[in-house]
Amino acid sequence: MVKPNLTNLRGALLAQQAAVESSLPPMSSPLQPRLDRAMSSLTIPPPACMLRPLEVPLRYLFGPGPSNVPPRILAAGARPIIGHLHPEMYEVMNDIKKGIQYAFQTQNNMTMAMSGSGHAAMECAVFNVVEPGESVLVAVNGIWGERVAEIAERMGASVHTIVKAPGGVFTNEDIEKALAKHKPVLFFLTHGESSAGLVHPVDGIGDLCRKHNTLFLVDTVASLGAAPIFMDQQNVDILYTGSQKALNAPPGTAPISFNERACRKMFNRKTKPVSYLFDMSHLSNYWGNDGKSARQYHHTGPVSGFFALRESLAILAEMGLEESWRHHKEVAEYFWAGLEDMGLQLFIPDKDLRLPSVTTITIPEGYNWRELLQYMMQHHQIEMTGGLGPSVDKVIRVGLMGYNCQKRNADLALAALADALRKCKKSKA
Repeated sequence: MVKPNLTNLRGALLAQQAAVESSLPPMSSPLQPRLDRAMSSLTIPPPACMLRPLEVPLRYLFGPGPSNVPPRILAAGARPIIGHLHPEMYEVMNDIKKGIQYAFQTQNNMTMAMSGSGHAAMECAVFNVVEPGESVLVAVNGIWGERVAEIAERMGASVHTIVKAPGGVFTNEDIEKALAKHKPVLFFLTHGESSAGLVHPVDGIGDLCRKHNTLFLVDTVASLGAAPIFMDQQNVDILYTGSQKALNAPPGTAPISFNERACRKMFNRKTKPVSYLFDMSHLSNYWGNDGKSARQYHHTGPVSGFFALRESLAILAEMGLEESWRHHKEVAEYFWAGLEDMGLQLFIPDKDLRLPSVTTITIPEGYNWRELLQYMMQHHQIEMTGGLGPSVDKVIRVGLMGYNCQKRNADLALAALADALRKCKKSKA
């Protein structure tokens, strides 16, 4: 077989373009002056940056997300675009739904992926099941509880919080006492609190929420695929995650699922949700979950993002959830041991409460954490991050999740940290 000559192909395409242009009728004289005037009226020239090719550095993304994306998922996202309402696209969306059901361990029909980051799923959950004036209870032990509390407050809910220091754990007694006091329609808890490196116990909380007629909303953006969660068995009413962490797809899609209890609440509300884009009465049709034979246009979904998400869920299914959980735990424990051997202190003392996907290190005494991070980026092309929200100035966060969850990457991270501690001067006593 003769290999195609790229130069000849390009020449053929240019010849075709010239033939098309030569076949067009000449421009009429009245039109030409108008076109000249329009072109000469431009006052903003083409920006020089847009006349240069795109350049993106290759970095080790060992922060709390996004994670590096494997070639297989990058290739899926590069497939040709099809229409967001094509039957083939619906088939991809159907596959995504089944993949999410597996990842969440749920049989919920109302399962889909939001067009947007984990924040999109977060807002979708609150906007659809809460109406203005209703009571919402939020467990705050890091930034994500703070975010949900603000979202609920902005849409007019009566927000109540139970608060712990970053990394603190709420007992079931703490939660039940607050449920009885505030009688919320919704209780929020972060399963994987990436700002503190905590994986929070979930067992029994769903039962308490049912006892108090409260919907149980759980954030698994940082934990899904890395730590066990069982939506149906643990009586979680609404669960969501993001694509860019242990699922290692590009940022921009956010799986979410509502059970029957949540559906009854959101489809029998007195007022419309404050967001049209996140209105489940429309999204349920777009995802084919409302039982209607035809899907109607609602918005243009991120086609390439859905391709990539489907591939990431396929990889998880091939590996198996239990193996993914085991693998993340094994690599995390290897990394934790290496940190302790270096004399570093882990922020979460209890090994069983540490988030396998995101490790938090107490900032070494005397060091400026920003200088440490800058040194590792400059000299090792490795991204790690500081704290977020309540954990700022308290921790350094290292993420080894999904594609990056390998012992060789743990060794790279340990070596970079050791080098930074040697080379960066202590800035304070």
